[in-house]
Amino acid sequence: MADDSIKSVSFVSLGCPKNLVDSEAMLGDLASAGYRLVSDDEQADAMVINTCGFLEAAKDESLEVIHEAIARKKAGELRRVIVAGCLVQRHRAQLLKWAPGIDAMIGVFDRDHIRSAVSGERVDDTEFDDGPQYWIAANAIVAAKSRGISTADLTVQGADGRGIGYFEDDANRLQLTPRHWSYLRISEGCNQNCAFCTIPSIRGKMRSKPLSKIVSEANAMMASGVFELNLIGQDTTSWGHDIGDASGLVGLLTAINEVAAAHGGGWVRLMYAYPNNFTDEMIDAVASLPNVVKYIDMPLQHASDRMLGTMRRNVRADEQEALVERLRDRIPGLGLRTTFITGFPGETDEDHQLLLEFVDRMQFDAMGVFRYSAEEGTVAGTLDSDPTLHVPEEVKVAREDELMLLQQEIAFENAAYVAEQESVFDVLIDNPPDETSYWSGRCYHQAPEVDARTLVHTETLPAVGELIRCRIIGSEGYDLLARPESEYETVVSLPISD
Repeated sequence: MADDSIKSVSFVSLGCPKNLVDSEAMLGDLASAGYRLVSDDEQADAMVINTCGFLEAAKDESLEVIHEAIARKKAGELRRVIVAGCLVQRHRAQLLKWAPGIDAMIGVFDRDHIRSAVSGERVDDTEFDDGPQYWIAANAIVAAKSRGISTADLTVQGADGRGIGYFEDDANRLQLTPRHWSYLRISEGCNQNCAFCTIPSIRGKMRSKPLSKIVSEANAMMASGVFELNLIGQDTTSWGHDIGDASGLVGLLTAINEVAAAHGGGWVRLMYAYPNNFTDEMIDAVASLPNVVKYIDMPLQHASDRMLGTMRRNVRADEQEALVERLRDRIPGLGLRTTFITGFPGETDEDHQLLLEFVDRMQFDAMGVFRYSAEEGTVAGTLDSDPTLHVPEEVKVAREDELMLLQQEIAFENAAYVAEQESVFDVLIDNPPDETSYWSGRCYHQAPEVDARTLVHTETLPAVGELIRCRIIGSEGYDLLARPESEYETVVSLPISD
């Protein structure tokens, strides 16, 4: 029997943008069911924690939040604690040992059961009415079958173009990002099988969302005021391969560009591109489509052939370098972001030096570095158990610091150069001034939440979400300083005739 006394729900979303979209979908479902959604500092009947389990640090953070919620339940401040997401999918058997007191758990393929989990509705009519409830399908095929979707002759990985595809509904989301920008999920899962990655074991193999669904969501978002659509998936460049969509990412970008044009223009940003299948046709699409911003987020992970091979990246260092050069040559003004892993099992000082030299040559606009952590069930995790391959933590930290200091120098110099040129950009206003007199915004080459900002000093009062033409007048570390072009006086010099 469901508990009719559960009226209000607080929600904690942890982890990456893909997880955030899951949270938005569950929140939209709860809102449609009539639940009152409250902030964490308000009294709630139930709390939902959408967890991340990608790395050990993320697991620890998720468990800390879960333990806090259970303590609040014991203190009478909550009635139910529901845990969802990657940590549930990855550690379903152990989670109740780590955190006894959870009332319900929902895996990554089962978020449409969130209403039942919150209300306390039973999975079945068993006599064990006081135990926790579970909705954790083993994979997408199992989840699809349980919903009456025919899976005959379909493959999970879709190598034959007949993959099951993305069947979940992201349309009824309650947007957690600011109104003017949002994430648009185009796929789920990944077929790349990198040695360090747990995604295939958590999210499953690649499942592309049908183009019609993507276009419909994009239309709805832009109609509601979204100006910037950030396309996300574990491997966006492989979109369509698993469901036999011959147009692939080029067709998708073209379709979303048309959606943006129909709404008077907007920004379409490509995130999480994989290097080994980034084609010339994709490059041309980014270069030519007017609403697709000249920006690519492409995690490269390393620049040593030995490390790339051990990581199972299916690409050589010289191929990566040639791709970066080709991208910059054919997409003028390209903003390029990447990430690297340091301290991977077996990484030597020589490997690290190759990576430093690569970063110095490539001069990336933005870069992130992750210290390797051994993840259970991965090939790399097994490698790391070999003491001859394990990289000590202090070495990982030192290498991370060296890489980030190099990138800081590059980024600071790039920002100063842009300021010296008094470059002019459209700036999307994100936030009003806080302790400074600057409005916070972003140029096209600055993605939300992960990149630097453009700080706008203005005598007017712009609206959040407004696009303002600005001149760059300075830099402050990573950030650019700007003023609206409209606030510069126009001086006209006329010839004097006798």
